This record gives sequence, structure tokens and C-alpha cells, in this order.
Amino acid sequence: MVASRPLPLRIYRTLVDNSALLLVGAVIALAWANLSPGSYARFAHALHFAANDVGMAFFFALAAKEVFESTLPGGALGSGRRAALPVLAASGGMLGPALLFLGIAHFLAIPGLARGWAIPCATDIAFSALVARAIFGRGHPAVPFLLLLAIVDDALGLVILAVFYPSGPLRPLEAVVMVGGGMAIAWLLRRSGVRSFWPYVLGAGVVSWIGLLRGGLHPALALVPIVPLMPHAARDLGTFDERKDLQHDTLSEFEHWWKGPVEVILLAFGLVNAGVPLASVGPATWAVVIAMMAGKPLGIGLATAAGRLARLELADGISWRDIVVIGTVSGIGFTVALFFATAASAGPLLDQAKMGALLSFTAGLAAAGLAAVLRVGRFARAANA
Repeated sequence: MVASRPLPLRIYRTLVDNSALLLVGAVIALAWANLSPGSYARFAHALHFAANDVGMAFFFALAAKEVFESTLPGGALGSGRRAALPVLAASGGMLGPALLFLGIAHFLAIPGLARGWAIPCATDIAFSALVARAIFGRGHPAVPFLLLLAIVDDALGLVILAVFYPSGPLRPLEAVVMVGGGMAIAWLLRRSGVRSFWPYVLGAGVVSWIGLLRGGLHPALALVPIVPLMPHAARDLGTFDERKDLQHDTLSEFEHWWKGPVEVILLAFGLVNAGVPLASVGPATWAVVIAMMAGKPLGIGLATAAGRLARLELADGISWRDIVVIGTVSGIGFTVALFFATAASAGPLLDQAKMGALLSFTAGLAAAGLAAVLRVGRFARAANA
């Protein structure tokens, strides 16, 4: 019989598994920024580069791992037939909020607001999955459907960040040469049978990071092109499958080692970026919230309907009421939305946009309310009990 973990370790494990340390950091930052704005501003400025440009490279690396593994045999994107409708729905779930945000920005005519169009496109995979499991239960097909939406959302988000939000003056040739050099180093390491992930990170990853930084692109994406070149499992077991803890290929070992530190990085990210004055709520805040809360379910619903008209298959057991709730849950953008806000906004609009990203948590409450009204998931079982 396996001994149970000590209570403090169980609490820490629960926090890590549900990305709650990011939420803890955000709450502390909000309190700090409103109680002592001067000291908070100095703290955030001192750690901004380390948290956003260095630490978040490992967060995006783990996101890239999930995207890449989902394309392997057995993965959610490994079969075109299986993935077609969720991919289309995810695309609609990004296009809907983007168009709605741009429409609001055009109507308000606030200079610089339109640049934040990508902020409401984000879906936080950890928090949205947590809410979906709470609403539907682990065995409901709506949960893997949402996870696939979030995975595709992550993939498209990485592309958007790289293409539309450069971190400085663009030097594309320098970026291509150095990132390509990093990828070549990773390929040679794999070809030479190197199993440890450290040479891939400290060798290939550092070269790629310098290339993106010098090339004007966001260096937090440095490990994204390196991840697929690490030795990896032949098949994907599925997102959040507990058997992944037993895999020991290089890419899996990379995830095992960095999963805990990345949660601490997210704690630091929340501390550095989420500290905004409560009085900073403004037009950009409501543009983000409205685009997420309305644009996500509308875009996902319309794209799913278009897919069904094209005879794409929807998983058995998912109803249109489920799709409405899924679309609302996917409006929880938090982590990636907050990151996009820091990349896309400046001045007063930055704090307003950040507040919108933080308030995207209300999508979870809205989804639970909708689920109760529509009687889906656990609420359907409760009504039939």
C-alpha cells in the first residue's frame, strides 16, 4: 500500500496541477499595486525581463510540447478526421473575439486600442480545463473537445505572438539564421543520441533565444522550435493522461523536470504583470471582456455549425447546449491573455487591458450559470436525480 503524501505536499501538488500559483501571484500583485504602488512599480520593473522574456520561455515550451505531441499518432491532432471540427471551432473561437474587439475599437476610436485585438483570442488551457471538468465531469466528451480547442488556440497564439507582436526593431535575417542555427544544433544533438534535455535547452535554446531577441521577435518563444527536435515518444497518450508521468524520453523528462519550476515562474509572472490599480478599469477592459465573453461562444458556435453543414463529425455525446457552455468556458484567457496584453498595449491602455485579462475569470462563473440554466453536464444529472 502506497503511503499518502503529507498534507503540505498534497496542497502544493494541487496548486501546481491547477496553475493556482499564477492566481496567487496575481492576487498578491493586485493588493501590492493598490496598497503601495511605488514599491510595486520598482519591483515589477526590476523583474520584468527575467519573468517575461526568460522565464516564460519555459511556459511556452511546455505549451509547444502539448501542441506537438497532439500531432503524433494517437494524439488529438494525429488524425485529420478526428481533429477537423475542433480545429475549425478553435479557429472560429479566435476569429470571433478578434473581429468583435476590432469592431469595438473602431466604434470607440481610441488610438492604439485596436492593437490589442489578440488579447481576447487566448484560452488558458489549465484553468479552462479545470472549469470544464467541474461542470461536465471527467468522463464527458465535452472535456477533450475543449482541451483540443485550447491546444489549437495555443498553437495559433504562438504564431500570432511571433508575427504580430515583435519585441523591437525587426531583423528577420538575423532571427532566421540564429534560430535556424539553434534548430541545427538540436538536430545534431538528437542525431548524436544525446538523451539529456539540458544540451537542447542550454545549447540550442540559448542560440534560438539570442536570435529572437536580436531579431526583434519575442524571446519567450525561443524553445518552441527546439521542442519538436528533442527525442520524444512515438505516440501521444493524451493531455493530462496520468501515464505520461511514467514516460522517460527526453521531451517527457523535460516536462517532468520543468513542470514545478514553471509554476513558480507563473507565480513570478503574475507578481510582475498583474499589479494594476483597481481604478484602471476603462474602455480597453470592457473591450477585452466583451470580446471574450461574447466573441468566444459566438465564434465557436458558428464555426461548429459550419463544420456540421460540411459533414464534419462531432463527438458522440456533445449537444449544442454543451457547445454553448464550452464556448463560454474557453473565454477564460488569463495567462496568455495577460501575456498578450503586455506585448500589445502601452500607457493607460496597458493597465486597462491587463484588468480585462484578469476579469476573464468571470467566464468560468458565466459558464457555470449557463450550464445550470441549460442543464448540461453535472447539472443535467442533478436535475434527473
